[in-house]
Amino acid sequence: MRLKIILALSVLSGLILSWNLHTMFLKVPDELNQGAIFRIIYFHVPSAITSFAGFFLAMFCSVGYLIKKDLRFDSVAASITEVSFAFTTITLITGSIWGRIIWGIWWTWDYRLTSFFICWLLYVGYLMLRRAIDDPTTRARLCAVLSIFACVDVVIVWKSIEWFRTQHPGPVLSIRSGGGMAPGMEAPIWWNFLALIMLATVLVLIRMRQEAMQREIDTMRRYAHAF
Repeated sequence: MRLKIILALSVLSGLILSWNLHTMFLKVPDELNQGAIFRIIYFHVPSAITSFAGFFLAMFCSVGYLIKKDLRFDSVAASITEVSFAFTTITLITGSIWGRIIWGIWWTWDYRLTSFFICWLLYVGYLMLRRAIDDPTTRARLCAVLSIFACVDVVIVWKSIEWFRTQHPGPVLSIRSGGGMAPGMEAPIWWNFLALIMLATVLVLIRMRQEAMQREIDTMRRYAHAF
């Protein structure tokens, strides 16, 4: 059943991305001030939203572990966090490329960019922590606390675009206060978001299987040490 879900989501994600690429490059016009590079928003923003959604879901799983003490919650949280971190990195890279074309620099210590970079570093720490601790229970407890703490910065990143008016552009999506795009230009963002969510789900399902195998290995290792 898991394999069928993975295959179905992979095919749907590929079809939506292919159709959306045709829309982005052949139907959506250049932006008035930024030109063709503006199209990078169709991967930059959906990647950011996908990663943030994943981080919040991982946080809830981490809370579930702290309450239930069930390592399956930890495995799900770890799987989601790893995949979300990959999309965060994509967001960081695409944003840097976009900034280089529009601002003439790869990076600036803007409030939005700085808070996002801190968020990225926090989850780097999460992944490092998972590999630094061998005991599954201790690792799960400390990672759960860090996941909850890191989500505070996710909220700061999300709201910073409204709190601070600096070099980073203001809101562009219609769901946000002050946001909005020309007719026909916003829809591809949401289609790409749907495709990336499907792709992220596929990757999480694969990582969950790997985490389950790792739990079995850890269990056998503890039994071996007991003898």
